[in-house]
Amino acid sequence: MAHAHVNTGTGTGTGMGVDADCELVCFPHAGGSAVYWRPLAMQLAPAVDVLAVQYPGRLDRLGEAPVEDLHLLADLIVEALGPPGDRPRALLGHSMGASLAYEVAVRLARLPGGEPDLLVLSGRRAPAVARRRAEDWPRGDAELIGRMRGLGGTDAALLDDPELLDLILPALRGDYRALASYEDTQGRPLSCPVVVLTGDRDPEAAVEDVMAWREQTSGDFRTRVFEGGHFFLNDHAREVTDLVRTLLPTRAG
Repeated sequence: MAHAHVNTGTGTGTGMGVDADCELVCFPHAGGSAVYWRPLAMQLAPAVDVLAVQYPGRLDRLGEAPVEDLHLLADLIVEALGPPGDRPRALLGHSMGASLAYEVAVRLARLPGGEPDLLVLSGRRAPAVARRRAEDWPRGDAELIGRMRGLGGTDAALLDDPELLDLILPALRGDYRALASYEDTQGRPLSCPVVVLTGDRDPEAAVEDVMAWREQTSGDFRTRVFEGGHFFLNDHAREVTDLVRTLLPTRAG
């Protein structure tokens, strides 16, 4: 049976960050894994307890079938996370992870006191824009691999090695099938602050397309545009980390 798995971002095991001022839950991109957020976790520790979601079908969950339904995956993640406890909780997602972070936030907001204190969305066009645009989803593995090369987030060595490619392709296929069938939870279901990050040359999330995320919350809304493409996070790691650090809530408010 499919289930969700949430790792400590630093890979040091459970119990880390018990005294942290804030919990930050991170959601990887399509084809990505929890380890993507390790550098961020190391930089924010020990003040922030970074938890990274490990989707089925990769690394330590390689033997599990990918979940090809973002709504089902969001349900499983909410169940795994549980209530936030006595410290603030923030969510951060990149690309597909942004859509998933949004759906998790919507579900948490339905629970008494469960809505996250902050939602940070990166490299993903707003739902309203996505609904108006026909997606050009990859048809077959060749197009899928070509898209991965174009976006630049996957190590070229992985894409050039047939054996390694065989290991990562099932997760990539599953993630893109999930995105192709995804329909967002509509309306303005959130009241928490939403901050959207994007690259000024991101073919997946143009600046005007991410601005429409403001329609999903009645709370504060901000955007930050970085120089770069879809994986601007990699080129501006320190700036992104510093920005996230300033945005995160603390026990003291």
